[in-house]
Amino acid sequence: MTTIMRTIFLTLIGALTITLTIAQTSEHLLFKGVPIDGTLNEYVSKMKQGGFTHLGTEDGIAILNGDFAGFKDCHVGVSTLKQKDLVYKIGVLFPKQDTWSRLSANYFDLKQMLTEKYGKPFEEVEKFDVKSFQLPLDDNSKMHEVVMDNCKYYAIWQTGKGEIQISIDHSSVASCFVKIMYFDKINSAIINAKAKDDL
Repeated sequence: MTTIMRTIFLTLIGALTITLTIAQTSEHLLFKGVPIDGTLNEYVSKMKQGGFTHLGTEDGIAILNGDFAGFKDCHVGVSTLKQKDLVYKIGVLFPKQDTWSRLSANYFDLKQMLTEKYGKPFEEVEKFDVKSFQLPLDDNSKMHEVVMDNCKYYAIWQTGKGEIQISIDHSSVASCFVKIMYFDKINSAIINAKAKDDL
């Protein structure tokens, strides 16, 4: 190995070690191994290095696209308060599904992975807010209840560094998906304090 190659190799190992040390010792909640902290541009840059494509930024929210937790074509929203350029919240929208069996399978698979990583949820609800005579619901009826906001499927984990929420959600009658939200504890408190100052 030449001296130049050895120098490059040692530099890369050093940079990787520093990055891993920062991630492991961070007081912030992690998303894809990166602390939820810093300015929006800084965070977007880190996500792009991780393979995400930046689709655009509007009203303090950057939208990215990429693979996450074994799912392809996920949309990730990185949020700040416009008056305070500090990343505090990240949302992941998984690919939309058109059947309850696929939608619920996504939800339960992801919930299981989160449970393995963070332990038993602090809170969980999995039910349809419908009259008892309407039960049991078939696949199509369940999807109808999702878009009518009668599907209450969610779980919440609270950690020392923040909160993670998973839910079944929708944005229109044709777009039903699983959503995971990450709220960094430290930066959420800063954002809330800033918001209270405005009151």
